[in-house]
Amino acid sequence: MDLGLKGKIAVVTGATSGVGREIALSLAAEGAHVAVNYRSSAAEAEALAAEIAASGGKAKAYQADVADFAAVQAMIGKIVKDFGGLNIVINNAGLAMRQRFIETKPEDWRRQIDACLYGAIHCCHAAIPHLDAGKDGRIVSVIGDSSRVGESGLAIVAAARAGVVALMKSLARELGRSGTNANTVSLGLVETPHDKEWVDANREKLVKLYPVRRLGLPADVAPMVTLLASPHSGWITGQVLSISGGYSMV
Repeated sequence: MDLGLKGKIAVVTGATSGVGREIALSLAAEGAHVAVNYRSSAAEAEALAAEIAASGGKAKAYQADVADFAAVQAMIGKIVKDFGGLNIVINNAGLAMRQRFIETKPEDWRRQIDACLYGAIHCCHAAIPHLDAGKDGRIVSVIGDSSRVGESGLAIVAAARAGVVALMKSLARELGRSGTNANTVSLGLVETPHDKEWVDANREKLVKLYPVRRLGLPADVAPMVTLLASPHSGWITGQVLSISGGYSMV
């Protein structure tokens, strides 16, 4: 199935590993030109861009901390200059610190909220004028299911990502007339380098929470994100789609 993404220009934040990396590869495989955003993993970002290019695609790495609005504005400006526009924003970057709430400190709150909530706000604010210009913009934000159902140890990131859900729903209402859609994908526990030691130590009891009896893989997530980024999602907006192996069914 041709998803109609050939020549579309996409930025994927936090694209150097895990889910973000798989999304970037999936978009590129469908013919999209991909801006690979990273905060500090320059070598990994350049390697991903080279991998996409070696497969016949077009990609370039861009450094920006999404928590820094000025840096995001500068990055979006560079992307538009380099590629000639912007059609798709994938808000994937974030920061999760697994701690009991009572053990957290204000600086822990700020770091997670800045990366997860303000990061999405910054990217959307900088990108929307360019998305509107194309009349077919797509915004997809990636969150965890903790933001929908709650999870012990993740109160702050859950609260921040719940704000992203409200942001996407509100932008869906504001931007629909110009052709831009905004949706959220909400993930169960996906196997990535993040939190690997904790996951491995608790794997047996974690897997029992999932009807499909396994944790997710980045490859389970990328196809839905790619579909939502495509013209085929024209009548899907303001939605929260759970990709969670049945962990949550609300």
